[in-house]
Amino acid sequence: MKLFFIAAISGAISMLASNIYQTLDGVFVGQGLGSTAFAAINLAMPFVIINFALADLIGVGSSVPISISLGQGKKDEANGIFSSSVLLIVGASAVLGFVIFLLAPLMISLMGAEGEFRDLAILYLRVYVAFSPVTTIVFAMDNYLKICGKVKTSMALNIMMSVCAAVLEVIFIFVFHFGVWSAALATCLSMFISVLFAIIPFARGKRMLKFVRPRLTSEVLKRIFLCGLPSFLNNVAGRLVSIVMNMMLIRFGGQTAVSAYGVMMYADGLVQPIMYGSCDALQPALGYNWGAGKYERARKIEKCCIVAALVICLISFSLIMLFPSQIAGLFAEAENTELIELSARALTIFAFAYLFRWIGFSTQSFLLAIEKPVPAALLSICIALVFPLILIFLLSPMGLDGIWFNFAGTNILGAILSMIIIIKERRTLFRKD
Repeated sequence: MKLFFIAAISGAISMLASNIYQTLDGVFVGQGLGSTAFAAINLAMPFVIINFALADLIGVGSSVPISISLGQGKKDEANGIFSSSVLLIVGASAVLGFVIFLLAPLMISLMGAEGEFRDLAILYLRVYVAFSPVTTIVFAMDNYLKICGKVKTSMALNIMMSVCAAVLEVIFIFVFHFGVWSAALATCLSMFISVLFAIIPFARGKRMLKFVRPRLTSEVLKRIFLCGLPSFLNNVAGRLVSIVMNMMLIRFGGQTAVSAYGVMMYADGLVQPIMYGSCDALQPALGYNWGAGKYERARKIEKCCIVAALVICLISFSLIMLFPSQIAGLFAEAENTELIELSARALTIFAFAYLFRWIGFSTQSFLLAIEKPVPAALLSICIALVFPLILIFLLSPMGLDGIWFNFAGTNILGAILSMIIIIKERRTLFRKD
């Protein structure tokens, strides 16, 4: 319990600070640049997250074998994986960023966007991907700091990054009256500053992990890929579903429906990081104890994560059901009653997803931490892609309400699949020390 609170509180605050800024980003753009710019950033955001997904695959994928190797006393192996992963992230981000930069007009056009709506989305996306090589590594450095036991340092850097980005965005939008591109620029600049502060102690040999000569063997690549695959699939598949949903939203309700979906995602952005931060911060401890053969201790840590996820979900459900209009009003001008009313309805339907989300979320997190990538990947791809796509088309006769109901349906199916996986993997999950 003590370990949980030391790591989870710092992890949750760290993730919450980052996502509070993302929410403020939506507020600043919606209030300062108008509804077209707000809809544009929501249209581009799935591609922005896909751009970060490959770096996240390597960062998360390397963190699990690094933690397990340290638990087994193999420090040289852990340093080799760490050094190779940093090199991989920079190279992969440069290549993917270049491809997305070139294809941005085509991808946004295929979504059905036109005119100013299309142009703003392209510009916003291109600023993000131009900075890819020096920004996408920020999430991996967060994981590496936690492995080294520097959870408070990780928290401080995330808070600094969020405050810096918020200040820059206010200056760019409300003082200099720059366009939507400045919102992306503010985030990228703050990410780059955080990367510098994070990586310098590693380069100077002041952390548990140290840079050594990279040894990119096929076995290392395989372990990184398999362990990072669930997170990658969750990111990419979730964004692909968002793209399909945006296409359906444009068809059913146009720009206003896209904006309402954005409001819903921004509201979720205040909940998801608390839950993710609580579980993610404990993954190095889970992996270390599992690698050291202390299975009972690992299970006790996981029980704390499950209870925390449940409590967070219940509180979130209650707050959204009580204040849907007030939440919607944060992202829309007061006179835009159509958007506020549509967003409030979307939020009240979406809130039911929280009654079931904690089950699939905590199960996937535990499976990933103990290096069970296959069942974790299966659960991830079903929750992020398979279930939502099936429900999109099954519920399409309901129009916009069908899209809002999609989230609760997906999490119900995810909870059922989680129980099936736990039963099937019970011999591994409940082994003795």
